[in-house]
Amino acid sequence: MPAETASVRQTRSAAVTAADIHRTILAVWRIEQPRLITSLSRLLRDVPLAEDLTQEALLAALEHWSIDGVPEQPGAWLMATAKRRALDHLRRGKMLARKHDVIARDLAQEQEAMPDLDSALDDDIGDELLRLIFTACHPILSREARAALALRMICGLTTDEIARAFLAPEATIAQRIVRAKRTLSESGLAYETPRGEELSARLASVLEVVYLIFNEGYAAARGDEWLRPQLCNDALRMGRVLAKVAPQEPEVHGLLALMELNASRAAARTDQAGDPILLMDQNRRLWDRLQIRRGMLALKRARDLGGAGGFYALQAAIVACHAEAGTPEATDWPRISEFYAELSALVRSPVIELNRAVAVGMADGAQAALAIVDALAHEPALKAYHLLPSVRGDLLHKLGRHEEARAAFEAAAQLAGNKREHDLLKRRAVEAADAGIRAGRRDQ
Repeated sequence: MPAETASVRQTRSAAVTAADIHRTILAVWRIEQPRLITSLSRLLRDVPLAEDLTQEALLAALEHWSIDGVPEQPGAWLMATAKRRALDHLRRGKMLARKHDVIARDLAQEQEAMPDLDSALDDDIGDELLRLIFTACHPILSREARAALALRMICGLTTDEIARAFLAPEATIAQRIVRAKRTLSESGLAYETPRGEELSARLASVLEVVYLIFNEGYAAARGDEWLRPQLCNDALRMGRVLAKVAPQEPEVHGLLALMELNASRAAARTDQAGDPILLMDQNRRLWDRLQIRRGMLALKRARDLGGAGGFYALQAAIVACHAEAGTPEATDWPRISEFYAELSALVRSPVIELNRAVAVGMADGAQAALAIVDALAHEPALKAYHLLPSVRGDLLHKLGRHEEARAAFEAAAQLAGNKREHDLLKRRAVEAADAGIRAGRRDQ
């Protein structure tokens, strides 16, 4: 085989370097986007404009960092670039009224103080991010549009990830976001933290956004890693702030309980390589007992306020059953099944029904659960949902229908967008095939 020429090696090295820089830019962008939009929104009083300028900063990074390399403080570089563009926007505007002059002076002063910017943001990003979510969740927008806009603009989730969260077509979500941005921009709504009745009117949508942020961090829809801890931490921080902002709202405490209890299992959910470990196989000694206590206290608070039957409190009660079980065998599956039945009666959702099927399978056997799963086979919302064939594969495997289980796991793997989940499902397909071979040998 001919030796690799120097020019080929150089080209390959350059390609790898460019790819590495591109991945670094996207990783930094994931972290910094909420900070950028939050800061610019506070100064410009215009959320869609802040998002546009933040996108321009990303394009500038893609252009300059590919040539000059990633700067030592990428977050500060992005912030400085975004604020320069904001200042330019105000200067070339046709209506530089007094408000714009004040904002421009603020921007110029902050530009001079850039070395201290990151530490200042670190102190208030939780409250500021939450304030921005409240702004995006204004009642002038539809419920679906509020959550989609907040998740896309403020939390940095892709349209594809948001579509997965809502079990909706990506094109539908994209249209919602475009319409919501237009409405928000044309309405001239203030960047604000509402009070009293206005806060209550937006609270349900804000809770939904925080819930979906946590879910994406807990089990990422796309990418190479199954967990996105920063999203979980952001959601937990906002949940704790909300518990102080609205201490008499039971669902606030229910959501906080749900997140605390789920997050308590973080250390046991992946192995050293980052591959998922299923709940029944987790080392429960790694579960965070302090976080479990915090979750239990939040759940008690929700119940004391009369919210035991709330959407988030019921889910927290289900997770609490797992937290209270010292071993997988000690899990109170009949009780979990009852909680899911209550949840299903409260909210018509095929995903809840699918989760109920898992609990029924553990409480009453795989055959009873399979009947529920098969009834969901034609649900439009679950058409591309990988967990439907995954759950079906698990039930078929338990019933000894190994070839059908293998096919189901293969189908689930094809639908899974996350690499870790895809690989797990492929391994389960192989395990089902091997079990079928062994069963065939026994029958001979």
